Amino acid sequence: MGISSFKTGLMKRNFLAGNVYFAQVGTRGLFAGGYHSGFSDNIDYIDITSTGNGTNFGDLTSGRAQPGACGSKLRGIFAGGYPGLGVIDYVTIASTGNATSFGNLTVERERLCGTSSHIRGLFFGGWTGSTQSNVIDYITIASVGNATDFGDLLAIRSEPSACASSTRALIGGGHEMDNVIQYVTIASTGNATDFGDLTLARTKIGACSSTTRGLFGGGANVDAATARNVIDYVTIASTGNATDFGDLTVARYYVAACSTEIRGVWGGGNTGSYSNVIDYITIATTGNATDFGDLVVATTGIAGTSNGHGGLA
Repeated sequence: MGISSFKTGLMKRNFLAGNVYFAQVGTRGLFAGGYHSGFSDNIDYIDITSTGNGTNFGDLTSGRAQPGACGSKLRGIFAGGYPGLGVIDYVTIASTGNATSFGNLTVERERLCGTSSHIRGLFFGGWTGSTQSNVIDYITIASVGNATDFGDLLAIRSEPSACASSTRALIGGGHEMDNVIQYVTIASTGNATDFGDLTLARTKIGACSSTTRGLFGGGANVDAATARNVIDYVTIASTGNATDFGDLTVARYYVAACSTEIRGVWGGGNTGSYSNVIDYITIATTGNATDFGDLVVATTGIAGTSNGHGGLA
């Protein structure tokens, strides 16, 4: 085989990140952090295109619950959480191994959420330890460094959820604005704008997306007395109220989500006890979720991202 043929074959099986080749993998979903027997540093991964149980990927730089997450085709990013409120970590999704420090948020906080395009990661709201936050931060995923101020949410909000197309980020639910969905344009900076309302006011939701649809699954009413199984959806490019999509297999809150263009997946959470459930839906249709498998350990307050979500088109 000549050199040119060898290189062609290599590139069909691998992609280049920096000067290192990584073997191609299916679209991976990552679930990180949370709480089970203590604050967890565990990162699980799944192949979203198949079904099955989670596999250990590595560890965050420190154990913490309720971080926010986002990802590009190469990197998974995990920010904030309790304890270690300001820390941003990253991993290379196609490999396995422990996370590396990326930088810090502009404001230390937990109970935040994140989403991204392939270029930018955004983190929204949260709890500073004494008050809820309206802060929106952003990072450039390909370069390490501290986050920069993007703008503000419509009001202070903790425990929201977020998903994205390549142009828009949607933020739904959370304390103080429990049924509100708002949006920002990822490539610009500025304050959020009202999008519409969820079908049911709730907090601690997991959100994911294709390029066209955003989904908000699970959650709880404000005092977390009642876990919800509802899945809502919206068309990201328009504005308006959400429509009922179907139900999760198990009602739960503090649940994480990730996706491909085809599938949305929810993992972990709290049913009144910690959950290891992973379930999935087909984004382009409507209907109830189907069992996917189990996390390595039943965990609540985790964060999810993937290398194939709707923001990466």
